[in-house]
Amino acid sequence: MKQSAFAELHGVSRKTVTKWKERGWLVFAGDEVDVEASNVNLKRYRRDGIGSVTQSVTQDGKVTAKRATKKSVTATDAEVTVRADETPARAAERILAATGMELDFDEARCMKENYLALLNQLEYDQKSGLVVAVADVAKAVGEEYAKVRTKLLAIPAEQAPAIHRLRTVLEVQDALQEMIVHALEELTRDGVGGTA
Repeated sequence: MKQSAFAELHGVSRKTVTKWKERGWLVFAGDEVDVEASNVNLKRYRRDGIGSVTQSVTQDGKVTAKRATKKSVTATDAEVTVRADETPARAAERILAATGMELDFDEARCMKENYLALLNQLEYDQKSGLVVAVADVAKAVGEEYAKVRTKLLAIPAEQAPAIHRLRTVLEVQDALQEMIVHALEELTRDGVGGTA
């Protein structure tokens, strides 16, 4: 069997078969790959062995082989979600377990290195403040809205005596405008670094 057919048989790229050849995992009979002997080596040297491969001889004497196809449980393009009760590492484990992803050793190592690089980048971004948790942002915004609400609701009680002395609607409007602007400016100063 030619190397390209062997790659197709195992569902891997030609480059992967070339790597197997360089590592001495393939056995050749002349220019052709000895499927049975090579499968024994792959089973021995690859971390996860090999998938089931069956070989048969056709009526004209040619050797053919079939690889058992593996199906994933979920679509690989499904949206990735990190649940509230799990870390990114646990989410990755959950997703890999659900998708039934099956890779050869080199592909798995490459995926692992990419995963670790992305995880390190995410952790760096979190520590540097470039990425924050949505729950933290929602909590901070809620606290700020509570301060604004409290400040604005306190205006009538604090300012009613001053407004009572005013005589025209325009004076009341100007006074209310001034009080609201003053309250908002005070809240803005608090957010910049002052204290309430």
